[in-house]
Amino acid sequence: MNAQLQSAPAGEFRLLINGRLVDGASTFDVINPATEELVARCPRADLNQLNQAVAAAKAAFPAWSATPIAQRREKLLQFAGALEARLEDIARLLTQEQGKPLAAAKGELFGAIYIIRTIAALDLPVKVLREGDGARIVRRHGPLGVIAAITPWNFPVILLATKLAPALLAGNTMVAKPAPTTPLTSLRLGEIAAKVFPAGVFNVVTDVNDLGSALTAHPDVAKVAFTGSTATGKKVMASAAGTVKRVTLELGGNDAAIVLDDMAPADAAAKLFAGAMANSGQVCMAIKRAYVPESMYDAVCAELAKLADAAVVGDGLDEKTQFGPLQNAQQFRKVQEYIEDARAHGRIIAGGTPHKGRGYFIRPTIVRDIAESSRLVQEEQFGPVLPVLSYKTLDDAIARANASEYGLAGTVWSNDPERAMDVAMKLDTGTVWINKHLDLPADVPFGGARQSGLGAEMGQDGLEEYTQAHIVNQAI
Repeated sequence: MNAQLQSAPAGEFRLLINGRLVDGASTFDVINPATEELVARCPRADLNQLNQAVAAAKAAFPAWSATPIAQRREKLLQFAGALEARLEDIARLLTQEQGKPLAAAKGELFGAIYIIRTIAALDLPVKVLREGDGARIVRRHGPLGVIAAITPWNFPVILLATKLAPALLAGNTMVAKPAPTTPLTSLRLGEIAAKVFPAGVFNVVTDVNDLGSALTAHPDVAKVAFTGSTATGKKVMASAAGTVKRVTLELGGNDAAIVLDDMAPADAAAKLFAGAMANSGQVCMAIKRAYVPESMYDAVCAELAKLADAAVVGDGLDEKTQFGPLQNAQQFRKVQEYIEDARAHGRIIAGGTPHKGRGYFIRPTIVRDIAESSRLVQEEQFGPVLPVLSYKTLDDAIARANASEYGLAGTVWSNDPERAMDVAMKLDTGTVWINKHLDLPADVPFGGARQSGLGAEMGQDGLEEYTQAHIVNQAI
């Protein structure tokens, strides 16, 4: 049998190395965060298998980079179509390993397919920068080599797609390493890729957070594309420095929402709640703190509490569920610590009660009258807990929103377009949304300011992040 036509039987998972689906050196357990029961035993790569994957990607690079971009584009579109054909079963697996409601899991997969198809439509033409006065100067964008893609547990499929699509379209090859608590869907993508791409172009290895430094420091890796916490991003950046690798870092955020005084309290509350609680708050650009005018503060807080109290929290496979569990035990404990700290420094008006029973469930929690200096306001909670703060003047709200080491995204809510734009232009973040949230067109770049990251993903800018610009200056 052709190795690239293999597929793992249902319920079994294998690494993808050099076009072959292979067992790991050992295994580890993947746990359903809603039930704390075993989903599957996942293959675990050792250092030798990681090195094999990098070597395979390096060996595949010359032929893949020489393949015309039109053919690389067709392979990506074929991959997107094959992913769509398996959407139902992969979505169910995503809910089991990540916890999100099944409808949200399907939405993530549709989003990944959309990103792949949108990025595949882009191009990297040679551009004439100058022609005349004795010179013809052109710029082309060439691929870098082997890309290491390291992805987190909150959106394991879509965040792999944002790296896979531009990297491969540009002519690079890839070694992907998913988070150890959500590796299974990435391995399923590896199964699909084995039938689509030439051997070695795309490889998937899994670990228990013990191979990351070896991958990021590997001398044959040309670039690291990482999404995750700022703390880990700093380690990735330091590790990559030894060989001056290119890096794209999409890191944490403490994204502020500013509500203007022309909004109806119920409308403002609904928007804030949706923006803060999506994916049970486990979104890097979720609303992490909300600033509301003093004149509306009590009314908005009361409306937020109503929405939180009405939320349906449960197993993502239950169609009634609106919000699933936290993804893993470590994050569950961390968010509980934020809630206890908030209880001591503010007033919890909804949620905040300990969960009894199995699963990492935390109800949507609203906190008011909390100090600006509290942990919940200053740090990234990455869970369904929203601090609501009042302000007297817009200048005060803007200053407080900007007083953060982060700068990933922010939102402004107003019925006055000009006032909203004025506020948005003063927020020091990579992206600001006005009267919308989490709108991420795949043809528009997204990236953070300050400690929220380096570089961009998606759009033409994101594609060019996976290339080296070559200038050719010819005398004529």
